[in-house]
Amino acid sequence: MNPSPLLALRRHSRHIELMKVLTRFVTSAADPKQFPAPSVPEIAFLGRSNVGKSSLINSLVAGKIAKTSNTPGRTQTINFFEVRRPGKVHPEIMFVDLPGYGYARVPKQITAQWSEFIDPYLESRPSLALCLSLVDISIPPQQRDIQLHDWLRHHDRPYLVVATKADRISNNQLRKSLAKLSEELGVAAETIIPFSAKSQTGHAVVWRAIQSAADLRVSSGTG
Repeated sequence: MNPSPLLALRRHSRHIELMKVLTRFVTSAADPKQFPAPSVPEIAFLGRSNVGKSSLINSLVAGKIAKTSNTPGRTQTINFFEVRRPGKVHPEIMFVDLPGYGYARVPKQITAQWSEFIDPYLESRPSLALCLSLVDISIPPQQRDIQLHDWLRHHDRPYLVVATKADRISNNQLRKSLAKLSEELGVAAETIIPFSAKSQTGHAVVWRAIQSAADLRVSSGTG
């Protein structure tokens, strides 16, 4: 996404009523054959282990659908969740939680297997509308973060960078960290969304980006 649409999302975010949604777990997949049939637009959540991915997902839906753990690297499958607004009969989008990468204690035989189902999902999933790539803004960008963005760019997959744990640093540090992250990832600083599950910073902007990618109209009604 280029800077202009995201800047527009930021300008109008204060007027966005936080989305209220209903969710349903669909399946966990460790093989492309286990993926549900493509249907509604899918929003994929990617990031290093312990980046706050589960906290972000749970914050967005105001529930605990993604499991949080003190043991990073615990998620070892792709987990699919249907999401719909109250009053809607059918799911409107799918949240897709991918395994966290870059955690040394995950056995190598497991991480070796991940590429067998993660790469096919990211490369060729026709219903994938947006990748939300999470990066911990409280620490320097890691090499695996840079590699992921190079990969997404190479495969021409739509993505946005979400800088998590923004509440852990001062505003001055945040500006410097965003500039550094922009330089390392090769993306415009204005397109990076600072986010905090604790303070709700960036919550509305992320939701608006999801709505835009999935072409969801904010108007109410049944469907």
